[in-house]
Amino acid sequence: MGSICCLNSPENNPYLPSEMELLSGKVIYSVAPAMGHNKDSHPECNSRVPAITSALTKMGLTPEFRSSEIIELKEVRPARVDDIASVHERAYVSGLEKAMDQASEQGLIFIDGSGPTYATPTTFQESLLAAGAGISLVDAVVAASKVREDPPVGFALVRPPGHHAVPTGPMGFCVFGNVAIAARYAQRAHGLKRVFIIDFDVHHGNGTNDAFYDDPDIFFLSTHQDGSYPGTGKIDQIGRGDGEGSTLNLPLPGGSGDRAMRSIFDEVIVPSAQRFKPDIILVSAGYDAHVLDPLANLQFTTGTYYMLSSNIQQLARDLCGGRCVFFLEGGYNLSSLSYSVADSFRAFLGEPSLAAEFDNPAFLYEEPSNKVKDAIQKVKHIHSL
Repeated sequence: MGSICCLNSPENNPYLPSEMELLSGKVIYSVAPAMGHNKDSHPECNSRVPAITSALTKMGLTPEFRSSEIIELKEVRPARVDDIASVHERAYVSGLEKAMDQASEQGLIFIDGSGPTYATPTTFQESLLAAGAGISLVDAVVAASKVREDPPVGFALVRPPGHHAVPTGPMGFCVFGNVAIAARYAQRAHGLKRVFIIDFDVHHGNGTNDAFYDDPDIFFLSTHQDGSYPGTGKIDQIGRGDGEGSTLNLPLPGGSGDRAMRSIFDEVIVPSAQRFKPDIILVSAGYDAHVLDPLANLQFTTGTYYMLSSNIQQLARDLCGGRCVFFLEGGYNLSSLSYSVADSFRAFLGEPSLAAEFDNPAFLYEEPSNKVKDAIQKVKHIHSL
């Protein structure tokens, strides 16, 4: 067995866990709650990450209770401007930094044309920290994968979210594309050329989609509610040029739920990943497809997220040495968000789901099974799965 002391990233990340932690941990997470980036009564407010960490503590899913299994990266370095500029135009990055003066004067400003994305005086620095938390987890998971066949799964409990942020600017509550930035970093810093991104947020990850639309080495797969914000992610949008076929969009009819996602995982996600042969799997983990979430109309349950987390972890073990990092995206009902993330942690630990204690079957209704089946068959035909 090798030593970890020399396995830091090429940039010598000083915040990697100890050798003992990397040899024993099953889950490694970072927390960047962006407490200063806040607008009360806004869905994407600063109570989201604390709700999750409180639930993890309540359910005994923190290092305090599981010191040999669960690791928290206590410190992470902010992403560098060069990291951000691997995805976003430098003019946007510098413009956002300059806008912090205006935010300081006014307390809060809106930074995209459609209005929902705001900034406060701390937004620039806290967005760098959110992206940096994901980068640090990539470093840690890669380091562990060099000495273990089953490295811990990473989970970036961060905000602002990222998957709507386009190369030219912010959008849809998102400031910097955390997953996209981590994908480029994994390629550049660790030589992980082929990156497979799964986005199960209820909304289409248009920013990630756009960043890699012509890139054959990054496969972007998104499931999302058909017709929901921002209206992108049509089933025939499959990439262009050299990247044709490396984008897979699967819009789901309203009312799709657990049964739909189980079929999609087996019939679409698994064969796509097996054919692509990734070096690492990154996940835009949005929990806003939950039946209780106020911003959309799918009916995932806590159990759906347990299934997805467990199955994606196994997929990473089968295909890319277990290298896998989740990134928090949406999720705006604080109860369903926090319980679902906690059940994801239980999945990573190989422990039984506690979804039955939270999910209420009375909230569920019949899924549009025929429409879901038609969508699956159409995407399988388009992508020759």
